[in-house]
Amino acid sequence: MHLPVPVRRGRRGWTLAVSLIALLAAAPVAVIAWSLLTPSVDIWRHLWETRLPDMLFSTVSLLGLVIVGTLVLGGGLAWLVSGYDFPGRRALAWMLVLPLAMPGYILGFVFMSTFGFTGPIQGGLRAAFGPDVWVPEIRSVWGAALVFSLCLYPYVYLLARAAMREQATASYEVARSLGNSHLEAAWKVILPMARPSLVAGLTLVTLETLTDFATVIYFNVQTVSVGVYRVWKGMFDRDAASELASLVLMFALGLLVLERALRGRARYTQQGGGSRRLPSKKLYGARGWAATGTCVGVLTLAFFAPVAQLAGWAIEQAVRGTGAVDSRFFSYLSNSALLAVAAAGLVALVAIAVTNARRFAGGRYVRTMSQMATAGYALPGPVIAIGVLLVLAWVDGVLNSLGIEVPGLLVTGSLAGVVYAYVVRFMALGVNGIDASLQKVPEELTLSARSLGATPAQVMRKIHFPLTKTGVAVALLLVGIDALKELPMVLLLRPFGFDTLPVWVWQLAAESRWESAALPSLTIIAASLVPVALLTRSLRGTESEAALLPATGRRVLEDARV
Repeated sequence: MHLPVPVRRGRRGWTLAVSLIALLAAAPVAVIAWSLLTPSVDIWRHLWETRLPDMLFSTVSLLGLVIVGTLVLGGGLAWLVSGYDFPGRRALAWMLVLPLAMPGYILGFVFMSTFGFTGPIQGGLRAAFGPDVWVPEIRSVWGAALVFSLCLYPYVYLLARAAMREQATASYEVARSLGNSHLEAAWKVILPMARPSLVAGLTLVTLETLTDFATVIYFNVQTVSVGVYRVWKGMFDRDAASELASLVLMFALGLLVLERALRGRARYTQQGGGSRRLPSKKLYGARGWAATGTCVGVLTLAFFAPVAQLAGWAIEQAVRGTGAVDSRFFSYLSNSALLAVAAAGLVALVAIAVTNARRFAGGRYVRTMSQMATAGYALPGPVIAIGVLLVLAWVDGVLNSLGIEVPGLLVTGSLAGVVYAYVVRFMALGVNGIDASLQKVPEELTLSARSLGATPAQVMRKIHFPLTKTGVAVALLLVGIDALKELPMVLLLRPFGFDTLPVWVWQLAAESRWESAALPSLTIIAASLVPVALLTRSLRGTESEAALLPATGRRVLEDARV
């Protein structure tokens, strides 16, 4: 069917716009991929002869331990609140997502201060059992894996719980009628059907773990991402940093390919899946309170106890008269807010362009380009940061060749570079949030307005924006909060002398100044609670996976994969 001329007019412009956005978003990743395709033998020989084998072993060990930890915590808690009924289950079911508001670099230094050699736990054990009492070493890959597991298990928990609650009860009831117990029916029916969600959650967990290099430094774990940071900041060796970043990229792409291979062409759906909920078994007496205690214990260790410790340090500083508010607090807070507002605004503008290009231009090419524009969220931050450095170095060289003297303006660090990296990293949050709202606007409404002669700008101003402003606001909020607590990319790209709250917290923690890091840490956690509050509203209103993922902005595996 041929569309009217007014509807077809302007498609080329929208296609060009989304192509340019995709090119800018993919450029940092492309230059790192080029390093992977054109390796330097001398650099790799030097890396292999120094620390690369240890970094590879540490990375694989950490990922393996975190996968096991988050699978046990996330999958186990999801089954506990979905398959059983016990005291406090309704409240605990949504409270178990609270650790999403606890960044790993904050929980890490709280654990170090509490369980480290000078902490109260080891001090009490030495006082009770003597100075030679054996205590597990917290500064190890085991300690880092525990912190990551406590911070990241909600990813597995959310997806596993959504999958369990969406399963039809028919297969479960057939298994029960054949004599299987509650646990046997879950093992034979529910677990296999929840496997895609478990794999997806674990993929997100491994990507987040691979991205981090600030937390693991506390625990003296030398991962590949730590190598990227130290090669760049310690040696300023751009070539070696890009080679290591390409290795991190290979890890990330390998995880995504593995996830797709494990899922294969299998489909895990049933007719009538939403008609009835999975029946839950009532737990009485000690068993019920044991289930409650398990959930409370995890929450206490992952969220409540660290927050209480931080609050205690802040109050202690105020009582001692040293001042809970450092003179630099508001300066670093304003820096963080500046980056968050700039990133959120730019991501929203670009996301509006991408989502409207899908509507006005359509076609497989535009959809492919829009997916390419959002692929950065599925990639580690250090890869994007080093890629941005290489792209800006090339731009700097081009400007100098044209006689435009901006020596070092783009390469040595600038706010433009940080915001550029933020846009590449968080584009998926904006596009997914706005696109979810635009999907609710009937396409016939857009076509009718265009056939009556309305320009795309008029349609956007009078129809699309009024009907999608809630999605735009949520996208702004999610991007702003994620940008506010972002650490790895800022450490690699920040201008000299420009610090944010996360950078300040990390520096104070590295110097073991736990009390001074308390207030900025609490500020970051408080800001991170905002999207978690939106998530809990979604949990209370609907349990579908489609409703959960946009609320957290984690629709990576389907919407941000090239």
